[in-house]
Amino acid sequence: MAGNSKDSKILAYKDMINQLNKTISAQTELIKSLQKTLEAGRLEKENLRQQIEYLTKKLFGTSSEKRKDIDGQLNLFDEAEQEADPTWKQELPDDITVPEHKRKARRTHTDLFKNVPSCDEIISLPEEERNCPTCGTQMECIGKEFVRHEFRFTPAKGKVVNIYRETYKCPECAISEEHPDDQTFVKAPVQEALIPESYASESVVGWAMHQKYQNGLPLNRQEEDWKQLGVPLSRATLANWIIYCAENYLRHVYDYFHRQLRMRKYLMADETRVQVLNEPERNPETDSWMWLFRSGEDGLPPILLYHYTETRAKFHAASFLNGFRGYLETDGYQGYNNLPDIKRCSCWAHVRRYFTDAIPKGKEYDYSLPAVQGVQFCSKLFDCERYSKAKNHTAEQRKQFRLEKEKPILEAFWNWLDQQRPNKGTRLAKAVNYAQNRKDTLMTYLEDGHCSLSNNLSENAIRPFTVGRKNWLFSASPKGAASSAIVYTMVEMAKANDLNTYKYLTYLLSQRPDAKMSDEQLEQLAPWSETAKANCQN
Repeated sequence: MAGNSKDSKILAYKDMINQLNKTISAQTELIKSLQKTLEAGRLEKENLRQQIEYLTKKLFGTSSEKRKDIDGQLNLFDEAEQEADPTWKQELPDDITVPEHKRKARRTHTDLFKNVPSCDEIISLPEEERNCPTCGTQMECIGKEFVRHEFRFTPAKGKVVNIYRETYKCPECAISEEHPDDQTFVKAPVQEALIPESYASESVVGWAMHQKYQNGLPLNRQEEDWKQLGVPLSRATLANWIIYCAENYLRHVYDYFHRQLRMRKYLMADETRVQVLNEPERNPETDSWMWLFRSGEDGLPPILLYHYTETRAKFHAASFLNGFRGYLETDGYQGYNNLPDIKRCSCWAHVRRYFTDAIPKGKEYDYSLPAVQGVQFCSKLFDCERYSKAKNHTAEQRKQFRLEKEKPILEAFWNWLDQQRPNKGTRLAKAVNYAQNRKDTLMTYLEDGHCSLSNNLSENAIRPFTVGRKNWLFSASPKGAASSAIVYTMVEMAKANDLNTYKYLTYLLSQRPDAKMSDEQLEQLAPWSETAKANCQN
């Protein structure tokens, strides 16, 4: 009996131990689960904190990605550079002037107002004060002295021009007995109205275009300005004039630029949203798109074209670039992938921007952080590019320079990137993934010295549209959006070729380009032509 009781107790203890082990195991699993939950919550909290910092920086901080490294601070690349090329550090101090230490020459009044008409104003003594205060004799002017320069402004004025044309007849035919009924009349030729049955002139329409697309002044505010001049020009009238002139005149010049652009070998592209209210079968809140296509750094006169589409679909880019064969520099948008006969180059400024956005607030100079290291890699590439431009390298020299100096940096960057294991969902993870997914296209620029390291030129070109959009907010119709693309093109083409935008717009409208013009005739309307320069420079 005693033995049985002892065995029973042992069995009971074993059961208890087994039960406790199960409980411990369950508790352990629960603890692990809670730890995972806590870690997930911590990561989510950290991601949200980073997002708040990022949005705060975007809203209130500087938009520039440039920063000054601390003097004497250990640079991530010091050792690697010395191993790759010991002479690199020796070249820079001798050949590059630090911009911060470079003083600009003070501009004189002559330089400041070299493109402004000038005249002299002589201040004379009133007639009644020209008698000598001593003896009363009338005094004589013996010279003049310079007092100061003044810059004066004459507000805009409008005027109505009543156009008549003269009619001529032959006096001999009028008295001829042989042909008394055959009198000859000749009328002076006169150019057709800019817009049929309208009082619009190229100066008024050109000014409306200049104000909206160059100065970002919406048509409702222009309407108020015209009222101040005593002219009741409504915004609807101004809009109709702009659309008519864009479609009937400027369109032909735009199409010529488009043909010329596709003949280039190096292009850049960017795109941004635009809201168009009355698109067929689409909600007014639906995003449409304004594209910017421009020539690259090929040494030829720049060409910049805006292009409106309802969507951001890939076929829009493929259609616009149909016939182009060469290198295309873009941001990370996948719609540019696999375009026929096109080699894509991705933008290193975007890579740097992603790493910059991943840097925690106040940690910009913490070189132990992967995000800061990523920025350093990118910045070093841009330093090399600035050095090459400062040396005025040819395209072939730049290609060789890149292979010698930049390729080792790129190889070090990709090796470093492969070692990164950022937490999912963080801005650092987005930066790493962004670069890794575009490795091939980020390396394309090494193939040709004309290719650019970044897409900054096209981003700068599309910025006037994004700034103007803040003022006028939306386009009323697809027709208006397409016309805006045409006019923006003319404005940016004038600016890129150092012409006065208002003069260039009025010059184009005065020439009345049409579909019958040949490319040779349209070439004379291009902003790089000697004719356009003679008429449109300041």
